[in-house]
Amino acid sequence: MTYKETCEYLYSQMPMFERQGASGYKEGLHNTLVLDEHFNHPHKSFAVIHVGGTNGKGSVSHTIASVLQECGYRVGLYTSPHLVDFRERIRVNGHPITEKYVVDFVERERSFFEPLHPSFFEVTTAMAFAYFRDMNVDIVVAEVGLGGRLDCTNIVNPIVSVITNISFDHTQFLGDTLAKIAEEKAGIIKKGVPVVIGENHPETRPVFEAKAKEMQAPIIFAEDNPEVLSAAPTEEGGMHYVTYHAGEFDGDLGGIYQQKNMNTVIHALKVLEDLGFLATFPKDCYELLNGVKKVCDNTGLMGRWQTIQHNPLVVCDTGHNVGGWQYLSRQLAMVKCKKMHIVFGMVNDKDIDSVLKLLPKDAIYYFTKANTPRALNEQSVRILAINHKLAGNCYPTVNEAYKSALESAEPDDFIFVGGSSYVVGDFLKNCI
Repeated sequence: MTYKETCEYLYSQMPMFERQGASGYKEGLHNTLVLDEHFNHPHKSFAVIHVGGTNGKGSVSHTIASVLQECGYRVGLYTSPHLVDFRERIRVNGHPITEKYVVDFVERERSFFEPLHPSFFEVTTAMAFAYFRDMNVDIVVAEVGLGGRLDCTNIVNPIVSVITNISFDHTQFLGDTLAKIAEEKAGIIKKGVPVVIGENHPETRPVFEAKAKEMQAPIIFAEDNPEVLSAAPTEEGGMHYVTYHAGEFDGDLGGIYQQKNMNTVIHALKVLEDLGFLATFPKDCYELLNGVKKVCDNTGLMGRWQTIQHNPLVVCDTGHNVGGWQYLSRQLAMVKCKKMHIVFGMVNDKDIDSVLKLLPKDAIYYFTKANTPRALNEQSVRILAINHKLAGNCYPTVNEAYKSALESAEPDDFIFVGGSSYVVGDFLKNCI
Protein backbone atom coordinates (compact mmCIF):
# COMPACT_ATOMS: atom_id res chain seq x y z
CA MET A 1 0.00 0.00 0.00
CA THR A 2 1.02 3.61 -0.53
CA TYR A 3 1.04 6.04 2.40
CA LYS A 4 -2.28 7.52 1.23
CA GLU A 5 -3.82 4.06 0.93
CA THR A 6 -2.52 3.15 4.38
CA CYS A 7 -4.11 6.23 5.94
CA GLU A 8 -7.41 5.48 4.23
CA TYR A 9 -7.21 1.92 5.55
CA LEU A 10 -6.71 3.21 9.10
CA TYR A 11 -9.56 5.71 8.74
CA SER A 12 -12.04 3.37 7.09
CA GLN A 13 -11.35 -0.06 8.56
CA MET A 14 -11.16 0.85 12.25
CA PRO A 15 -13.70 2.56 14.50
CA MET A 16 -12.66 6.21 14.62
CA PHE A 17 -14.29 8.62 17.07
CA GLU A 18 -13.17 11.67 15.13
CA ARG A 19 -15.16 10.55 12.07
CA GLN A 20 -17.94 8.46 13.58
CA GLY A 21 -18.54 10.00 17.00
CA ALA A 22 -19.92 7.67 19.69
CA SER A 23 -19.88 4.57 17.47
CA GLY A 24 -16.14 5.02 16.97
CA TYR A 25 -15.34 5.18 20.68
CA LYS A 26 -14.13 2.00 22.40
CA GLU A 27 -14.25 2.07 26.18
CA GLY A 28 -11.73 0.09 28.18
CA LEU A 29 -8.06 -0.82 27.94
CA HIS A 30 -8.29 -4.48 26.87
CA ASN A 31 -7.11 -3.98 23.28
CA THR A 32 -4.49 -1.46 24.37
CA LEU A 33 -3.01 -3.93 26.85
CA VAL A 34 -3.00 -6.73 24.26
CA LEU A 35 -1.23 -4.49 21.74
CA ASP A 36 1.21 -3.32 24.42
CA GLU A 37 2.09 -6.93 25.26
CA HIS A 38 2.52 -7.75 21.57
CA PHE A 39 5.02 -4.91 21.10
CA ASN A 40 6.85 -5.79 24.35
CA HIS A 41 5.76 -2.71 26.32
CA PRO A 42 7.51 0.03 24.35
CA HIS A 43 6.29 2.78 26.70
CA LYS A 44 8.67 1.45 29.36
CA SER A 45 11.64 2.49 27.20
CA PHE A 46 11.36 6.23 27.90
CA ALA A 47 10.21 8.75 30.47
CA VAL A 48 6.67 10.08 29.94
CA ILE A 49 4.92 13.34 30.73
CA HIS A 50 1.17 12.65 30.58
CA VAL A 51 -1.10 15.60 29.74
CA GLY A 52 -4.88 15.54 30.08
CA GLY A 53 -7.69 18.04 30.50
CA THR A 54 -10.57 19.47 28.49
CA ASN A 55 -8.91 22.46 26.82
CA GLY A 56 -5.31 23.58 26.47
CA LYS A 57 -3.68 20.16 26.60
CA GLY A 58 -2.40 20.49 23.03
CA SER A 59 -0.74 23.86 23.67
CA VAL A 60 0.69 22.66 26.99
CA SER A 61 2.02 19.42 25.46
CA HIS A 62 3.69 21.19 22.53
CA THR A 63 5.21 23.89 24.75
CA ILE A 64 6.68 21.40 27.22
CA ALA A 65 8.08 19.37 24.31
CA SER A 66 9.63 22.49 22.78
CA VAL A 67 11.34 23.47 26.05
CA LEU A 68 12.69 19.94 26.53
CA GLN A 69 14.06 19.99 22.98
CA GLU A 70 15.88 23.22 23.82
CA CYS A 71 17.36 21.42 26.83
CA GLY A 72 18.93 18.89 24.48
CA TYR A 73 16.57 15.97 24.99
CA ARG A 74 15.35 13.75 22.19
CA VAL A 75 11.63 14.29 22.62
CA GLY A 76 8.69 12.27 21.35
CA LEU A 77 5.35 14.06 21.07
CA TYR A 78 2.03 12.25 20.72
CA THR A 79 -1.06 14.42 20.19
CA SER A 80 -4.47 14.38 18.51
CA PRO A 81 -6.30 15.10 16.35
CA HIS A 82 -4.24 15.99 13.31
CA LEU A 83 -5.30 18.96 11.21
CA VAL A 84 -3.76 18.25 7.80
CA ASP A 85 -1.71 15.03 7.85
CA PHE A 86 -1.91 11.91 10.05
CA ARG A 87 1.82 12.17 10.73
CA GLU A 88 1.30 15.33 12.82
CA ARG A 89 0.19 13.05 15.67
CA ILE A 90 3.58 11.38 16.14
CA ARG A 91 6.75 13.49 16.17
CA VAL A 92 10.35 13.27 17.34
CA ASN A 93 11.99 16.63 17.95
CA GLY A 94 9.31 18.15 15.76
CA HIS A 95 9.83 15.82 12.81
CA PRO A 96 6.73 13.80 11.90
CA ILE A 97 6.85 10.03 11.78
CA THR A 98 7.97 8.95 8.31
CA GLU A 99 5.48 7.76 5.73
CA LYS A 100 7.57 4.61 5.34
CA TYR A 101 7.27 3.75 9.03
CA VAL A 102 3.49 4.16 8.94
CA VAL A 103 3.16 1.95 5.85
CA ASP A 104 5.59 -0.70 7.09
CA PHE A 105 3.98 -0.82 10.55
CA VAL A 106 0.49 -1.41 9.18
CA GLU A 107 1.57 -3.96 6.58
CA ARG A 108 3.69 -5.87 9.09
CA GLU A 109 1.20 -5.85 11.99
CA ARG A 110 -2.27 -5.85 10.45
CA SER A 111 -2.54 -9.64 10.59
CA PHE A 112 -2.16 -9.36 14.37
CA PHE A 113 -4.38 -6.42 15.16
CA GLU A 114 -7.23 -7.03 12.70
CA PRO A 115 -8.73 -9.95 14.69
CA LEU A 116 -8.81 -7.64 17.74
CA HIS A 117 -11.00 -5.12 15.90
CA PRO A 118 -9.16 -2.26 17.59
CA SER A 119 -10.12 1.38 17.28
CA PHE A 120 -8.14 3.83 15.18
CA PHE A 121 -6.77 5.47 18.33
CA GLU A 122 -5.74 2.14 19.87
CA VAL A 123 -3.66 1.25 16.81
CA THR A 124 -2.26 4.78 16.50
CA THR A 125 -1.18 4.78 20.16
CA ALA A 126 0.56 1.43 19.74
CA MET A 127 2.28 2.75 16.61
CA ALA A 128 3.41 5.91 18.40
CA PHE A 129 4.94 4.13 21.39
CA ALA A 130 6.68 1.60 19.15
CA TYR A 131 8.05 4.39 16.98
CA PHE A 132 9.36 6.34 19.97
CA ARG A 133 11.18 3.24 21.22
CA ASP A 134 12.63 2.59 17.78
CA MET A 135 13.78 6.22 17.56
CA ASN A 136 15.50 6.02 20.97
CA VAL A 137 13.77 9.05 22.46
CA ASP A 138 14.59 10.22 25.98
CA ILE A 139 11.21 11.68 26.95
CA VAL A 140 7.71 11.47 25.49
CA VAL A 141 5.00 14.07 26.00
CA ALA A 142 1.77 12.10 25.55
CA GLU A 143 -1.54 13.92 25.24
CA VAL A 144 -4.65 12.09 26.44
CA GLY A 145 -7.08 11.43 23.61
CA LEU A 146 -10.42 11.43 25.45
CA GLY A 147 -11.08 11.44 29.18
CA GLY A 148 -8.21 9.84 31.05
CA ARG A 149 -9.07 6.79 33.13
CA LEU A 150 -9.91 4.60 30.11
CA ASP A 151 -7.83 6.39 27.49
CA CYS A 152 -5.33 4.30 25.49
CA THR A 153 -2.43 6.43 26.71
CA ASN A 154 -3.21 5.59 30.33
CA ILE A 155 -1.01 2.49 30.35
CA VAL A 156 2.01 4.74 30.95
CA ASN A 157 3.61 5.34 34.34
CA PRO A 158 4.70 8.97 33.90
CA ILE A 159 7.24 11.06 35.74
CA VAL A 160 4.64 13.83 36.01
CA SER A 161 0.96 14.10 35.15
CA VAL A 162 -0.68 17.35 34.05
CA ILE A 163 -4.41 18.13 33.97
CA THR A 164 -4.99 21.51 32.36
CA ASN A 165 -8.63 22.21 33.21
CA ILE A 166 -12.13 20.75 33.30
CA SER A 167 -15.12 21.96 31.31
CA PHE A 168 -18.09 20.36 29.57
CA ASP A 169 -17.15 18.23 26.57
CA HIS A 170 -17.84 14.62 25.56
CA THR A 171 -20.45 14.48 28.33
CA GLN A 172 -22.00 11.33 26.81
CA PHE A 173 -18.83 9.45 27.80
CA LEU A 174 -17.39 11.40 30.73
CA GLY A 175 -20.42 12.55 32.69
CA ASP A 176 -22.80 15.48 32.88
CA THR A 177 -21.25 17.35 35.81
CA LEU A 178 -17.79 18.88 36.21
CA ALA A 179 -17.14 16.57 39.16
CA LYS A 180 -17.93 13.45 37.10
CA ILE A 181 -15.71 14.67 34.24
CA ALA A 182 -12.93 15.41 36.75
CA GLU A 183 -13.16 11.85 38.06
CA GLU A 184 -12.46 10.52 34.57
CA LYS A 185 -9.61 12.98 33.99
CA ALA A 186 -8.17 12.18 37.44
CA GLY A 187 -7.70 8.60 36.24
CA ILE A 188 -4.28 9.58 34.92
CA ILE A 189 -3.03 10.33 38.46
CA LYS A 190 -0.63 7.52 39.33
CA LYS A 191 0.75 6.26 42.62
CA GLY A 192 3.50 8.54 43.90
CA VAL A 193 3.67 10.56 40.66
CA PRO A 194 3.44 14.37 40.99
CA VAL A 195 0.39 15.92 39.31
CA VAL A 196 -0.04 19.53 38.23
CA ILE A 197 -3.62 20.86 38.02
CA GLY A 198 -3.77 23.91 35.76
CA GLU A 199 -7.04 25.55 36.83
CA ASN A 200 -9.02 25.52 40.07
CA HIS A 201 -12.74 25.01 40.32
CA PRO A 202 -14.76 24.41 43.51
CA GLU A 203 -16.47 21.38 41.93
CA THR A 204 -13.32 19.69 40.67
CA ARG A 205 -10.66 20.52 43.25
CA PRO A 206 -12.00 18.08 45.88
CA VAL A 207 -12.06 15.32 43.25
CA PHE A 208 -8.40 15.84 42.40
CA GLU A 209 -7.39 16.18 46.04
CA ALA A 210 -9.13 12.93 46.96
CA LYS A 211 -7.59 11.01 44.05
CA ALA A 212 -4.10 12.39 44.78
CA LYS A 213 -4.45 11.39 48.44
CA GLU A 214 -5.58 7.90 47.44
CA MET A 215 -2.60 7.53 45.10
CA GLN A 216 -0.14 9.26 47.50
CA ALA A 217 0.68 11.61 44.64
CA PRO A 218 2.07 15.10 45.34
CA ILE A 219 -0.44 17.59 43.91
CA ILE A 220 0.24 21.13 42.72
CA PHE A 221 -2.55 23.56 41.88
CA ALA A 222 -0.90 25.99 39.48
CA GLU A 223 -3.29 28.84 40.25
CA ASP A 224 -2.46 28.75 43.98
CA ASN A 225 0.95 30.27 43.27
CA PRO A 226 0.76 32.05 39.89
CA GLU A 227 4.03 32.13 37.99
CA VAL A 228 2.56 34.17 35.13
CA LEU A 229 1.63 37.60 36.47
CA SER A 230 0.25 39.03 33.23
CA ALA A 231 0.08 38.37 29.49
CA ALA A 232 -0.76 40.54 26.51
CA PRO A 233 -1.00 39.92 22.74
CA THR A 234 1.99 40.95 20.63
CA GLU A 235 1.85 42.58 17.20
CA GLU A 236 3.29 39.38 15.72
CA GLY A 237 0.28 37.39 16.95
CA GLY A 238 1.89 35.73 19.98
CA MET A 239 1.84 36.66 23.66
CA HIS A 240 4.13 38.70 25.92
CA TYR A 241 4.45 37.28 29.42
CA VAL A 242 5.48 38.85 32.71
CA THR A 243 6.42 36.12 35.19
CA TYR A 244 7.34 35.87 38.84
CA HIS A 245 10.61 33.96 38.49
CA ALA A 246 11.51 33.95 34.78
CA GLY A 247 11.18 37.66 33.97
CA GLU A 248 9.54 38.84 30.75
CA PHE A 249 9.50 36.94 27.47
CA ASP A 250 7.51 36.42 24.30
CA GLY A 251 5.80 33.26 23.13
CA ASP A 252 4.73 32.52 19.57
CA LEU A 253 1.41 30.87 20.50
CA GLY A 254 -1.43 33.38 20.31
CA GLY A 255 -4.66 33.62 22.26
CA ILE A 256 -5.41 35.11 25.66
CA TYR A 257 -6.10 31.60 26.96
CA GLN A 258 -2.36 30.94 26.69
CA GLN A 259 -1.79 32.80 29.98
CA LYS A 260 -3.32 29.91 31.94
CA ASN A 261 -1.54 27.38 29.74
CA MET A 262 1.81 29.05 30.34
CA ASN A 263 1.23 29.09 34.09
CA THR A 264 0.53 25.36 33.93
CA VAL A 265 3.64 24.75 31.80
CA ILE A 266 5.96 26.57 34.19
CA HIS A 267 4.68 24.62 37.19
CA ALA A 268 5.15 21.35 35.28
CA LEU A 269 8.70 22.37 34.38
CA LYS A 270 9.41 23.17 38.04
CA VAL A 271 8.42 19.61 38.90
CA LEU A 272 10.81 18.35 36.21
CA GLU A 273 13.54 20.43 37.82
CA ASP A 274 12.82 18.82 41.18
CA LEU A 275 13.08 15.42 39.49
CA GLY A 276 16.47 16.32 38.00
CA PHE A 277 15.38 16.67 34.36
CA LEU A 278 16.03 20.42 34.27
CA ALA A 279 18.87 22.35 35.87
CA THR A 280 18.42 25.55 37.93
CA PHE A 281 14.99 26.28 36.47
CA PRO A 282 13.59 28.91 36.37
CA LYS A 283 16.57 31.03 37.49
CA ASP A 284 18.55 30.01 34.43
CA CYS A 285 15.64 29.97 32.01
CA TYR A 286 17.36 30.17 28.61
CA GLU A 287 15.71 26.93 27.55
CA LEU A 288 12.29 28.17 28.68
CA LEU A 289 12.62 31.43 26.75
CA ASN A 290 13.81 29.71 23.58
CA GLY A 291 11.32 26.89 23.86
CA VAL A 292 8.36 29.21 24.30
CA LYS A 293 9.49 31.47 21.46
CA LYS A 294 9.88 28.56 19.06
CA VAL A 295 6.98 26.23 19.90
CA CYS A 296 5.63 26.21 16.35
CA ASP A 297 9.04 25.83 14.71
CA ASN A 298 10.16 23.15 17.16
CA THR A 299 6.97 21.09 17.18
CA GLY A 300 4.91 22.01 14.10
CA LEU A 301 1.91 23.14 16.16
CA MET A 302 -0.87 24.84 14.17
CA GLY A 303 -4.30 26.31 14.82
CA ARG A 304 -3.86 28.18 18.11
CA TRP A 305 -4.96 31.74 17.29
CA GLN A 306 -2.78 31.28 14.22
CA THR A 307 -2.27 34.32 12.01
CA ILE A 308 -2.51 33.36 8.34
CA GLN A 309 -2.21 36.74 6.63
CA HIS A 310 -2.65 40.48 7.05
CA ASN A 311 -4.75 43.01 5.11
CA PRO A 312 -7.23 41.58 5.82
CA LEU A 313 -6.09 39.90 8.99
CA VAL A 314 -6.99 36.19 8.91
CA VAL A 315 -6.81 34.05 12.06
CA CYS A 316 -7.88 30.45 12.76
CA ASP A 317 -8.29 28.64 16.06
CA THR A 318 -9.23 25.08 17.00
CA GLY A 319 -11.35 26.01 20.05
CA HIS A 320 -14.44 23.83 19.69
CA ASN A 321 -16.39 23.69 22.95
CA VAL A 322 -17.94 26.06 25.47
CA GLY A 323 -14.81 26.21 27.62
CA GLY A 324 -12.67 27.17 24.63
CA TRP A 325 -15.18 29.71 23.33
CA GLN A 326 -15.37 31.50 26.66
CA TYR A 327 -11.84 32.64 25.87
CA LEU A 328 -12.26 32.99 22.11
CA SER A 329 -15.27 35.28 22.50
CA ARG A 330 -13.22 37.60 24.71
CA GLN A 331 -10.38 37.45 22.21
CA LEU A 332 -12.68 38.36 19.32
CA ALA A 333 -14.04 41.30 21.33
CA MET A 334 -10.48 42.66 21.57
CA VAL A 335 -9.92 42.65 17.80
CA LYS A 336 -9.87 46.12 16.25
CA CYS A 337 -11.25 46.00 12.74
CA LYS A 338 -13.67 47.70 10.37
CA LYS A 339 -15.81 44.58 9.95
CA MET A 340 -15.56 41.05 11.29
CA HIS A 341 -16.19 37.98 9.11
CA ILE A 342 -16.54 34.57 10.78
CA VAL A 343 -16.30 31.25 8.91
CA PHE A 344 -18.04 28.90 11.32
CA GLY A 345 -19.05 25.25 11.61
CA MET A 346 -19.32 22.61 14.33
CA VAL A 347 -19.73 18.86 14.73
CA ASN A 348 -23.02 17.34 15.80
CA ASP A 349 -22.14 16.22 19.32
CA LYS A 350 -21.16 19.61 20.74
CA ASP A 351 -23.27 22.04 22.77
CA ILE A 352 -23.68 24.38 19.82
CA ASP A 353 -26.36 26.58 21.42
CA SER A 354 -24.08 27.45 24.31
CA VAL A 355 -21.30 28.31 21.86
CA LEU A 356 -23.59 30.43 19.65
CA LYS A 357 -24.54 32.52 22.69
CA LEU A 358 -20.91 33.58 22.94
CA LEU A 359 -20.44 34.70 19.32
CA PRO A 360 -20.41 38.40 18.38
CA LYS A 361 -23.75 39.67 17.08
CA ASP A 362 -22.30 42.27 14.69
CA ALA A 363 -20.14 39.90 12.59
CA ILE A 364 -20.96 38.56 9.12
CA TYR A 365 -21.20 34.76 9.23
CA TYR A 366 -20.27 32.15 6.65
CA PHE A 367 -21.89 28.97 7.93
CA THR A 368 -20.23 25.81 6.65
CA LYS A 369 -19.36 22.21 7.44
CA ALA A 370 -16.08 20.32 7.56
CA ASN A 371 -15.39 17.22 5.50
CA THR A 372 -16.29 14.74 8.23
CA PRO A 373 -19.44 12.66 8.80
CA ARG A 374 -19.76 14.24 12.25
CA ALA A 375 -20.14 17.76 10.81
CA LEU A 376 -23.43 19.52 11.48
CA ASN A 377 -25.09 20.55 8.21
CA GLU A 378 -24.49 24.23 7.42
CA GLN A 379 -28.22 24.86 7.04
CA SER A 380 -28.82 23.48 10.51
CA VAL A 381 -26.07 25.68 11.93
CA ARG A 382 -27.64 28.74 10.31
CA ILE A 383 -31.10 27.94 11.68
CA LEU A 384 -29.70 27.63 15.19
CA ALA A 385 -27.64 30.79 14.72
CA ILE A 386 -30.69 32.84 13.68
CA ASN A 387 -32.15 32.14 17.13
CA HIS A 388 -29.13 33.96 18.54
CA LYS A 389 -29.46 36.90 16.12
CA LEU A 390 -26.44 35.84 14.06
CA ALA A 391 -26.76 36.55 10.33
CA GLY A 392 -25.01 35.05 7.34
CA ASN A 393 -25.14 32.68 4.38
CA CYS A 394 -24.46 28.97 3.96
CA TYR A 395 -21.60 27.29 2.09
CA PRO A 396 -21.20 23.52 1.55
CA THR A 397 -17.42 23.53 2.08
CA VAL A 398 -14.96 25.44 4.21
CA ASN A 399 -13.06 26.37 1.06
CA GLU A 400 -16.13 28.08 -0.48
CA ALA A 401 -16.98 29.83 2.77
CA TYR A 402 -13.48 31.20 3.20
CA LYS A 403 -13.20 32.32 -0.43
CA SER A 404 -16.47 34.24 -0.06
CA ALA A 405 -15.25 35.87 3.16
CA LEU A 406 -11.95 36.80 1.53
CA GLU A 407 -13.71 38.30 -1.51
CA SER A 408 -16.03 40.33 0.72
CA ALA A 409 -13.43 41.57 3.18
CA GLU A 410 -11.67 44.91 2.92
CA PRO A 411 -8.03 45.41 4.00
CA ASP A 412 -9.06 46.71 7.45
CA ASP A 413 -11.43 43.81 8.09
CA PHE A 414 -10.85 40.68 10.15
CA ILE A 415 -11.62 37.08 9.16
CA PHE A 416 -11.84 34.32 11.77
CA VAL A 417 -12.06 30.62 10.87
CA GLY A 418 -13.15 28.12 13.52
CA GLY A 419 -15.83 26.42 15.57
CA SER A 420 -14.34 22.97 15.06
CA SER A 421 -10.87 21.45 14.74
CA TYR A 422 -12.11 19.89 11.50
CA VAL A 423 -13.11 23.27 10.06
CA VAL A 424 -9.59 24.52 10.81
CA GLY A 425 -8.10 21.35 9.34
CA ASP A 426 -10.04 21.78 6.08
CA PHE A 427 -9.03 25.45 6.02
CA LEU A 428 -5.31 24.76 6.46
CA LYS A 429 -5.39 21.89 4.01
CA ASN A 430 -7.34 23.48 1.17
CA CYS A 431 -7.55 27.24 1.59
CA ILE A 432 -4.01 28.52 2.10
